[in-house]
Amino acid sequence: MKEIRNIAIIAHVDHGKTTLVDKMIYACETLDSRKERKELILDNNDLERERGITIVSKNVSVEYKGTKINIIDTPGHADFGGEVERVLKMADAVLLLVDAFEGPMPQTRFVLTKAIALGLKPIVVVNKVDKENCTPDIAHEAVFDLMFNLGATEDQLDFTTIYGSAKNGWMSTDWEKPTDNILPLLDAVLETIPPTPVMEGTPQMQITALDYSSFVGRICIGRVLRGELEVGKDYKLCTTNGEKKVRIKELQVFTGLGKTNVDKVRSGEICAVIGIDDFEIGDTIADLENPEVIERIAVDEPTMSMLFTINNSPFFGKEGKFVTSRHLRDRLMKETEINLALRVEETDTEDKFNVFGRGILHLSVLVETMRREGYELQLGKPEVIIKTIDGKKHEPMETLVVDVPESSSGKVIEIATQRKGMLTIMEPKGDVQHLEFNIPSRGIIGMRNKVLTATAGEGIMTHRFREYGPWVGDIGGANKGSIISGAKGSATEYSINKLQDRGRFFISAGEEIYEGQVIGEHSRDNDLEVNVVKGKQLTNMRKSGTDEATKIAPKIQFSLEEAMEYIRKDEYVEITPLSMRLRKIYLTEASRKASGKK
Repeated sequence: MKEIRNIAIIAHVDHGKTTLVDKMIYACETLDSRKERKELILDNNDLERERGITIVSKNVSVEYKGTKINIIDTPGHADFGGEVERVLKMADAVLLLVDAFEGPMPQTRFVLTKAIALGLKPIVVVNKVDKENCTPDIAHEAVFDLMFNLGATEDQLDFTTIYGSAKNGWMSTDWEKPTDNILPLLDAVLETIPPTPVMEGTPQMQITALDYSSFVGRICIGRVLRGELEVGKDYKLCTTNGEKKVRIKELQVFTGLGKTNVDKVRSGEICAVIGIDDFEIGDTIADLENPEVIERIAVDEPTMSMLFTINNSPFFGKEGKFVTSRHLRDRLMKETEINLALRVEETDTEDKFNVFGRGILHLSVLVETMRREGYELQLGKPEVIIKTIDGKKHEPMETLVVDVPESSSGKVIEIATQRKGMLTIMEPKGDVQHLEFNIPSRGIIGMRNKVLTATAGEGIMTHRFREYGPWVGDIGGANKGSIISGAKGSATEYSINKLQDRGRFFISAGEEIYEGQVIGEHSRDNDLEVNVVKGKQLTNMRKSGTDEATKIAPKIQFSLEEAMEYIRKDEYVEITPLSMRLRKIYLTEASRKASGKK
């Protein structure tokens, strides 16, 4: 019987996890050598490829020197931390990737905390040693210090370190002696990680991931902790609502990028089980006679909430297939089954739902996925979740890390301190200034745009939830008002040109707009209702003057996250498969005045 090693790859975002998995797949000749070689093989959905990030954890398996290595690729953003927590239970050890230039970053700390708490031993991979000004030795020391501060055991602190460049396809035990392959890393995996033990006894498996096939329905994925699972046998499924008898129709193990059907799976192996319905992540498949439940996966609480509601704008139903509250409710409830860190609460009206998540990115990925599936919906302003601890108001606090050119560090410090941020670290790193702040989550909403503007697009900003801390008071800041359309129709070049001195526009000439739509940002702090549908008054009298050529500034285009952060409390973001608009909750001026008097 082949030996098995189960390893999870964890790191801060963009430190090279998925690229390293590519090289491991190619080094072990898992794919047909006659086929075209691609990059980022595991980032296989459109959203992941477009954004260049991993959103969902994935399993793949390679064979090296007669040993089967199951590799679990995990996301790097703190917003998708639920994915990391869920899959680490399947691993025997972790490969911790660290950028040789940046060193341990906020998310490195987050994923490492989870791995150490589970008692997993890391192999540290200092990646990107080909970068200019990189300091692999300092990065290695920083990882050791971080692990020591996180309370790692002596065995965990006695870790193996491999240096290399995943992009260039080499790994070595000494970064000054490059090799021409990544085999030193695979050798280190076999040498330092003991084989997965075979645990005898009654069968036990915890469901840690889901898959779906249009042929067989829902598939549960997990690691067999003890005993064996066999096709055609009956087992007990232990859920939060009790136990029920189930029968396994098919068993699959991961081979390469796909799965292979087998009759029996031993303990220590990661497998997919077909034939079980009505299960959730965290449930246990156990022995029929003596079922023993495995403790459920604990996931950190959400820190942000957002209102999701049906699209009731004048343009509803023109682009989307799913527009009713029933469609919206069913889709959100379906998402909570897979997305452990997401919670949905129904409100007192059936067309509004409060959705709780880890951050703006976590919620925006859900919205973008729904939009591509054909849903129309509207979003309220994101709000942080406030807790009362010992009778006092507490709010989520975060560690914010900004790397900026030295010339603009003063502007960034000013922006952060205006939002109640406390500067804790300021040090040079190569040719950039490395800044760290303790800041309330409220302060980070809408901050990214300001940092990018202040640093001419050169600021790199990452943040990680730290703890709940005492409420720091109101966050000031000069907020500009909105320019609101007072009529429905097609925007004219003539009107936009005449109103350019009043602010910046989010629309261009010829766009269809409706009354109550937010079409621009006012230069002052009050809202301004305008009519941009009105055209030039034409007569049959000849004029002595000639028309000026209109010069209209390009419209401001928001990404989904920017729009979510930009809106005010009395506004919604309207999302349809093809469009994104900002609008007032109350569309007419009379209804806005009436709501203001309440």
